[in-house]
Formats: sequence, structure tokens, C-alpha cells
Amino acid sequence: MGRIVVSQFMTLDGVVEDPGGAEAFDRGGWAFEFDRGEEGDRFKLDEVMAARALLLGRVTYEGFAEAWPSRTGEFADKFNTMPKYVVSTTLAEPGWSNSTVIDADVAGAVAQLKRDVDGDILVNGSIALTATLLEHDLVDEWRLMVYPTVLGAGKRLFAQTPAPSVLRLTGAQPAGETIVLTYVPAAKDGGRAGS
Repeated sequence: MGRIVVSQFMTLDGVVEDPGGAEAFDRGGWAFEFDRGEEGDRFKLDEVMAARALLLGRVTYEGFAEAWPSRTGEFADKFNTMPKYVVSTTLAEPGWSNSTVIDADVAGAVAQLKRDVDGDILVNGSIALTATLLEHDLVDEWRLMVYPTVLGAGKRLFAQTPAPSVLRLTGAQPAGETIVLTYVPAAKDGGRAGS
């Protein structure tokens, strides 16, 4: 059985938009202003190496597909060879190796993906997709690398939620100037929030 793991770079005020600065957001590129240290690099490498598949929205997918195929190394090799699923109604022919388009019934397709993949299905970026996953209670774990900055504007991870959601903290680790917080939905953890 697969697990949907949403991993995001996030500011202190919850902004997840354009951490790398490639999306023309006037406050983008904020993640490069801080050192996530050896611990942060190790966390991201371990996360990718443990994942069995990537699940991405079209915008994030296209950014990754432009950047990663020309790179080499352990991280890039894993990204380039692992199965990738892109949610899009406009992308007909994905050019990145091992990519499959999900173009309808996203919740049903992701639920099936969780049944078919044995292990972590990693979601990076993909704000609209993440909102859909949250709406349909499909996220099994949240990994938030929180950066010490407040942008005051931008797309937020939990901007609009269909209902209140209780999360349980399962891990917190410093990573250079950032901190990695790991949460699971309390309902999927036996409802032990706060225990």
C-alpha cells in the first residue's frame, strides 16, 4: 500500500509559492536566501531515495522536467528513472522518462495509485494538486521544511481547507537555518493528536 507524502518548502507565514524563483512571483527565490545545511541536504536526498514514485501537478512537473534530465548524480538519477505521475488536463505527451498523465478523476486515480504503489509517493510543490489531495483526505504525511522568513503574500499551503484538520507532530529536526516538521493526520494515526 502506498502513502502520499507531501513535502514542501514553506515560509513562517505558510507561503509555498515559488521557493526557487523560477515562477515570476515577485517574492520568489526565498529558499535560496538560507542555508539548509548538511542535515537539510541529507533529508532531501534520503526522502527522494526512499520514494517509489513522484506525483506532481503540471506546473511543478514542467519545471522539474526542464531541470532534471540534464543533471547527473544520485539525486538526479533517482528523479530521472523513478515513475512519475503528472496531474494535467492540458499535457498530452509528457517528455520526461517514465511519466504518466492523470487527466481525470484525480481523487480516484490517486486512490488507485496508493493501492498499486508499495511505498512513498512523493509530492513536491504542486499547490493545486496538494489542495485536491487535502480535500479528499489522501495525504498520509506532511513534511514541511520551514524557512525563517515572512513574505506577507503568496500562495499558502493551507489557504482554503474544506474542513478543519488536526495533525499530529511526529518529528522535528533542525536543518541549517531551517527546521523540518513532520506531521500525520490525526485521523490516520488513531486520533491521537496531542498525545
